[in-house]
Amino acid sequence: MSEVLVKPLRVIRSRGHVWAAAGAVLLLALPFYLDRFWLQAGLFAMAAAIGAIGINLLTGATGQLSMGHAFFLAVGAYGYCVFAADGGDGLTGLGLPTWLAAVLAVLVAGVAGGLFSPISGRLGGAYLGIATLALVFIGQHVMFNAHDLTGGANGRDVPPLNLFGLTFDDRELLVAAVPFGSAEKLWYAGLVVLLGGALFARGVLRGRPGRAMNAIRDHSVAAGVLGVPVARHRAAVFVLSSMYAGLAGVLLALVFQRTVPDYFGITLSLEYLAMIVIGGLGSVSGAVAGAVFVSLLPQLLTRYSDALPLVSAPGTGGIAPGEASRYLYGAAVVLAVLFLPGGLVGTAARRRVRTDPGEER
Repeated sequence: MSEVLVKPLRVIRSRGHVWAAAGAVLLLALPFYLDRFWLQAGLFAMAAAIGAIGINLLTGATGQLSMGHAFFLAVGAYGYCVFAADGGDGLTGLGLPTWLAAVLAVLVAGVAGGLFSPISGRLGGAYLGIATLALVFIGQHVMFNAHDLTGGANGRDVPPLNLFGLTFDDRELLVAAVPFGSAEKLWYAGLVVLLGGALFARGVLRGRPGRAMNAIRDHSVAAGVLGVPVARHRAAVFVLSSMYAGLAGVLLALVFQRTVPDYFGITLSLEYLAMIVIGGLGSVSGAVAGAVFVSLLPQLLTRYSDALPLVSAPGTGGIAPGEASRYLYGAAVVLAVLFLPGGLVGTAARRRVRTDPGEER
């Protein structure tokens, strides 16, 4: 590669490292300055980003449409409750250590994806989307009727995570004279989990599995002719995506501190599809950006509904914040499809390359 091309790339890479370091310092410092609302909003965004990375591996990188992501989030959330609870509330609970319960919940979500993988390995496109849609309806039926496991329509409490003797509950822990409650403690756990999940997914996409996944997405028949085991790769990616969803479900349960069936419906699955389209298909950073946009928007509209035109506080009539947020990110999906085919991240990367001054040399 000529020096004319190498130099701008080095400048862009060095700038990226500076921004990444600054962002890391900012994220680590935020619990010392933000109130509980903003920390919980950030934790919802982290959980959404983990789940979005998983569905982006399946839909964005492999081209497999899934409408059942909410089902696997529910498996992770309720699985953690069943494994970690002691049964004192009259519901089924095994009383396992909470860290082990979290791991087992993620594995159970993977097993659920594995049970569905023979179908996911042989179906593609809209056919797989319709098949996975059935999972959401089955999951809703089980969550509302298996009262001993799920608590029925009222849901069930979520045992706080206990890791290395530190309990992630609302009992205050003073750190540099700042009281840390559950949100502050979970913030750092969420950052670690999100970073690990993002790095693993990035490694998958940049390695041989990622090249095989992209080949299947672009032309599955040609990929099969070239020796790629299409059905096996589709099934494996579906399992991996299910485990990411299960992990997101565990983190969501810990943040909510209560699981309710209504949350894990078809709307949640559609939101995850919106995340990866808006952020950028097939990109880990795109999944994170889209998740932040879609998950934070309704919370911001709710908090500032009294200062925004056409948006009313919940229960007062007019356009509720939840409805307004769906209109807005629905419009964002349309705009991304029409004008930003690479999503937010792809567009920003192209603009950064075009505007770099070294590129003109």
